[in-house]
Amino acid sequence: MTSVPHPASATAPTAERRTVTSPWRRFTRQPVAMTSGVILVAILVVGAFGPHFVSPALVHLTDEWRNHPPTFKEWNLFGTDAIGENVLVRTLYGLHTSEMTALAATLMATSIGVALGSLAGYRGGWLDVAIMRVTDLLGVFPLIVVFLAVYTYFAPVTAWNATFALTIFLWIPVARVVRAEIASIREREFVQAALSLGASDRRLFLRHLLPTASGTIIIAASSLLAQVFVLEATLDFFGLGVSTATQNTLGNLIGEGQRNVFALGEGWWTWGFTAGVLLVILVCTNLLGDGLAEATRPPKQR
Repeated sequence: MTSVPHPASATAPTAERRTVTSPWRRFTRQPVAMTSGVILVAILVVGAFGPHFVSPALVHLTDEWRNHPPTFKEWNLFGTDAIGENVLVRTLYGLHTSEMTALAATLMATSIGVALGSLAGYRGGWLDVAIMRVTDLLGVFPLIVVFLAVYTYFAPVTAWNATFALTIFLWIPVARVVRAEIASIREREFVQAALSLGASDRRLFLRHLLPTASGTIIIAASSLLAQVFVLEATLDFFGLGVSTATQNTLGNLIGEGQRNVFALGEGWWTWGFTAGVLLVILVCTNLLGDGLAEATRPPKQR
């Protein structure tokens, strides 16, 4: 007589398969991270393309709009300053500059950090020691002092100068994280098996090391993006970065608005809404990074 398999044993492989889900599916199961990602992408899209659809004539309004509180008339949703400039339009242009600076600096710093960290972690030996000693040497210098020196040298500062200054040292944490991850992956069995079969360095990097470390790289880049936004806005706020005389950024608009509240009697709206936009970007970036970290974390062994 043929025995009937126990229902529990029949469903065991199915249950086991269900526990192994892709990082994307694990990410979509996190509503906070998903919502933060959608909001962040929407803000970045508006900042990237919004200024191309806004007429510069909307920046300067008539004298009757001086220091006017927010209203739905004349696209004046964020109010105006003491000379009648539309805060919403200026914030849009500031968002564009800050976003381009942050994205460019993050991309370049991440690329440099991944390249050097991968070489150090994979090759090891004297190359690893040399790269890590360079990162230690550069990491000794106080970041704010270095930025002050760079900004002073490039005065008057433009967005591209700011991008270069931010990139100089921000690759260091990425290189350290990637180096540790690549060194750990290199010791795994599937990499050693590929080496024993004669796989080339290029194949190992493109087919095994970088794809396996992609989660760590994405998390490091998202964390770096938030850090760049904060650093750039802080320097601009204190007048040490990009000036409003050259380009509007979120940081210099907030700083100018707060100073003019006391000097010219402007309303809180001249800096409050701009600060709110920056705050939303930072919160969404951090929540998105937390969600990516959770999604790329290996499933718990049972």
